[in-house]
Amino acid sequence: MATMEQNLITLQPAMPQPMLMVTETASARLLKMMQEKELDGYALRVFVAGGGCSGLQYGMTFDDEIREGDSEFTANGLRVVVDPISASYLVGSSIDFVDSLMGGGFKIDNPNAVSSCGCGHSFRTASGGEDDDAPAGGGCGTCGV
Repeated sequence: MATMEQNLITLQPAMPQPMLMVTETASARLLKMMQEKELDGYALRVFVAGGGCSGLQYGMTFDDEIREGDSEFTANGLRVVVDPISASYLVGSSIDFVDSLMGGGFKIDNPNAVSSCGCGHSFRTASGGEDDDAPAGGGCGTCGV
């Protein structure tokens, strides 16, 4: 006869998921860029700013500063930093690097975007796009949409 302890299922806490995923291909490409530019100790900062064809636009830069409220995590060996305002727009998103005959580039797949412009660098959320808290920005100028 089994004891009560033997019948209990041990539940392991779920591993916390990063707010945004970075593919191995994108991480490798970014790490190579950082190495070529000799950016030791830097992280990839992913952010959302007001502007672009659709109201909000994506941005990425290399940054060696962590600011108050930033979320920081590692994706395939790449340190990633996201500010709290941008984090609310990027939850569940993924960054990939796509190389094609028409050229290569980083692509952000954002489940929070209800529409995107033709170039894929700007988007609109269900709340209508630009948010009072999002930093101001200009048009993306990449596409003619």
